[in-house]
Amino acid sequence: MSWRHWITLSALLSTAAFAQDELQTNEQDSSIELVKQCILNEVIGGDGKQTLDELRKKCSALEENKQLTALDKRQAREEVGKKNRNVITPHKRNYILPLSYVSHPNDRPFDRFDELTDEQDGDTLDNLEAKYQLSIKVPLFDEFSDEDQALYFGFTLQSYWQIYNSEISSPFRETNYEPEIFWINYLDPKNVLWGDEMAIVLGISHQSNGRSQPNSRSWNRIYADFIWENRGFVFSFKPWYRIAEDEKENLLDAKGDDNPDIYKYMGYFEFSGAYRYHDHEFSFMTRNNLNSDNRGALQLDWSFPLWGRVRGYAQYFNGYGESLIDYNADVERIGVGILLTDLL
Repeated sequence: MSWRHWITLSALLSTAAFAQDELQTNEQDSSIELVKQCILNEVIGGDGKQTLDELRKKCSALEENKQLTALDKRQAREEVGKKNRNVITPHKRNYILPLSYVSHPNDRPFDRFDELTDEQDGDTLDNLEAKYQLSIKVPLFDEFSDEDQALYFGFTLQSYWQIYNSEISSPFRETNYEPEIFWINYLDPKNVLWGDEMAIVLGISHQSNGRSQPNSRSWNRIYADFIWENRGFVFSFKPWYRIAEDEKENLLDAKGDDNPDIYKYMGYFEFSGAYRYHDHEFSFMTRNNLNSDNRGALQLDWSFPLWGRVRGYAQYFNGYGESLIDYNADVERIGVGILLTDLL
């Protein structure tokens, strides 16, 4: 970057900082934050053809919008990641729960350890384990005529680690991998169906635990995700259609459906919501199969400030399908740890 660009950037950020001192309300502060983000986006990833006056007009226009939503702010922050090759953009939450208590971990994949460790009561696994999630996304194509549309590749890894179980060499009890490709469209405010802001996502997802038979679990889905915000509350309704697989003649066959009854426990949709209060974020997720047996799941999350980018994180889960190996097991978990990236 030339010295002229640095002078221009410093001047624009100084102007934005001066304006921020003059504004007193939270909405105005958020507006200035978005103007700064716009300037950084253009300096890092712009085409370099815009004049100083054009850049000022483009970014200052954002300041006219005093009702910035949580979705607006996340979208603006992600623009930097999209244009900076040294930045990885988060997809879902990224966290680790080093202290996580689960009511009854699934011993089935570890049946043989009973014979090797003189365990006669089947209590091979510890109730206390670590759980962590890594989730990122990268844009595959964002040159649509509408700049609020983009095509992404996302990848989420979630793992359950028996870190305190030295008797069986502290194995990873289960790891789930979920690559997906999805298109997202942030709707123009004039086309929002309900709420203050809305986005529509269409995607295809593969999720598996990467194991051999008889502990292999996987499924493929086509999904839609309707995301909307109303007065700071962000909601998501995500229905899906499972892509059918051939039925197995033998449980140990490599090809075929590993878990044909997964819909009875995971259902056909997920409904979630999040709200940010000052520097605390609260959220929920729920699933239900809408049958008389009322199988489903509930997850509650709370993140709070600790220091710098590191945040505290508490998670509670109750129901079916926390992991693929436990898709048909009713478990309860509570965990605490640290979080690197939030939803909002």
